[in-house]
Amino acid sequence: MAILQASQLTKVYGARHASAVTRALQGLDLDVEVGEFVSIMGPSGSGKTTLLNILAGIDQPTSGRLYLDGRDLTSMKPAELALFRRRRLGFVFQDYNLLDSLTAAENVALPLALDGQRGLAVRKRVLQVLSDLGMAEQADKYPYEMSGGQQQRVAVARAVVHHPAMVLADEPTGNLDSTAARALLTTFQRLNHEHGTTLLMVTHDPFAASYSRRVVFIKDGRVYSQLNAPPGGRDVFFQEILNTLAVLEGQR
Repeated sequence: MAILQASQLTKVYGARHASAVTRALQGLDLDVEVGEFVSIMGPSGSGKTTLLNILAGIDQPTSGRLYLDGRDLTSMKPAELALFRRRRLGFVFQDYNLLDSLTAAENVALPLALDGQRGLAVRKRVLQVLSDLGMAEQADKYPYEMSGGQQQRVAVARAVVHHPAMVLADEPTGNLDSTAARALLTTFQRLNHEHGTTLLMVTHDPFAASYSRRVVFIKDGRVYSQLNAPPGGRDVFFQEILNTLAVLEGQR
């Protein structure tokens, strides 16, 4: 069952004169099934950031339809869309976006607090999620007391604490060293395999993409090709991703 269905999405920036128009998306189609872990890749200027912003409800397409969790995002009014984003989507950013004045547990509780939830049940849920991600001992620490990798795992906990329909991740390993990046990607895999979390990650890193189950390559605002993780394992998938990127970027 598809949790996300994007049909013929276009996004045009600028005036309507041909010389001043930027066509970021050009009739892009994309489906994501419940429980998938999908990576979006493409060269700079391919449209992947624009696509993520539209999927996140931050931007509106010029034309096309977008259904997420059974709702048509393209027909929602701003207040309705804001409520949908808060309740049904989770976000993981490159820069963590934690509030420095709040502890890890308080940062994770934010989506629940914004929805009016309070009390011991919230604390229990927050501690459970932090424990699942190996962060229980950091619950009462502030961001400045944690490493970058720990902060990003707190951000992941915040993204999943309210049981969203989908988690959107924007270059989540961009500010992490290789050890922390590997730990984060393993966390994503665990959430996907063990909890059925639906993940869509935009990344330029083929190593990061190799942790997903499917990679969608975008070029010039359209889907160029797709790869599914093969039975041979992640090393084989990594090489397939590299080969496709080489062709996509004109190296072959």
